[in-house]
Amino acid sequence: MSNVVVYTSSTCPYCVSVKEYLEEKGVSYTEKNVSTDVDARKELMKMGHMGVPVTIIDGQEVVGFDRNKLDELLDK
Repeated sequence: MSNVVVYTSSTCPYCVSVKEYLEEKGVSYTEKNVSTDVDARKELMKMGHMGVPVTIIDGQEVVGFDRNKLDELLDK
């Protein structure tokens, strides 16, 4: 089972797509909403990202809703 963290914001439609896709695949994840969580926003900025969604799967970053990349990392 992968360790999955999804950085989101409250107004991001692609964030909703990532979460729905992970749920469809039965993947549990931790959501960090940068709109409401200052620490999550700082973590994301430290990684060099200003936008969401950013999904971290076992240390590998997926920027945006990239279904192929998500599948590639989840199916390892």
